[in-house]
Amino acid sequence: MGTLGRAIYTVGSWIRGTGQAIDRLGSRFHGGYYIEEQLSRHRTLLNIFDKAPVLDKDVFVAPSAAVIGDVQIGKGSSVWYGSVLRGDVNSIRVGSGTNIQDNSLVHVAKTNLGGKVLPTIIGDNVTVGHSAVLHGCTVEDEAFVGMGAILLDGVVVEKNAMVAAGALVRQNTKIPSGEVWAGNPAKFLRKLTNEEIAFISQSATNYTNLAQVHAAENSKSYDEIAFEKVLRKKYATKDEEYDSMLGVVREIPPELILPDNILPDKANKALQN
Repeated sequence: MGTLGRAIYTVGSWIRGTGQAIDRLGSRFHGGYYIEEQLSRHRTLLNIFDKAPVLDKDVFVAPSAAVIGDVQIGKGSSVWYGSVLRGDVNSIRVGSGTNIQDNSLVHVAKTNLGGKVLPTIIGDNVTVGHSAVLHGCTVEDEAFVGMGAILLDGVVVEKNAMVAAGALVRQNTKIPSGEVWAGNPAKFLRKLTNEEIAFISQSATNYTNLAQVHAAENSKSYDEIAFEKVLRKKYATKDEEYDSMLGVVREIPPELILPDNILPDKANKALQN
């Protein structure tokens, strides 16, 4: 980096620091609404060395999550609160429509006992449950990793396979399609039913839709937040049973109605009618 480049970089750091300070001051002026403001001092996307994350424009990364280094994430995927994807010594690839739920950790391997250099590859429409750990492994399309599960180096979870909650999958284990593995160490438990396989796909769709709602909530202005707070307070005092006795029907304001696409039962009833 030449003298000019160094100067520009230094000025950029000063500007960012000033912006963060102004953001902190502005948050204090928000008073009771400070936790609902859009800006965050936390950096959700961070480059390391010469590598920077590459995300589709439709990806939702929660404000408290961190995506670092050589990470690529496809359309409609989501990284939820407190999760970390750290692609520093190798790469992480996440497909489309995949959800990595709260407090999960995805990392990679530069080397291990087998001498292998292992990225982490997560396919399309995958669900990774809360607090899971994925390290130097491969999870194929439409697979399911349960809450608190740990996948070690070289693990391969095939399409439509499931790792049960809390399972520890040892190095270089392959979990075949259509099977559930559970325990510590994880072992074959049983075959998945057709309903469970369908649930894996539906779970990914539900989280893609829910991510859109969270993204919209995080982008609301003060006026929208304050208005909806008043509406919630007003309608929270209504009792449906009491109203039905009086023959009163109260319409809930559209601002307080969750979208149909995150309430599958509601959407199905509407179609049936």
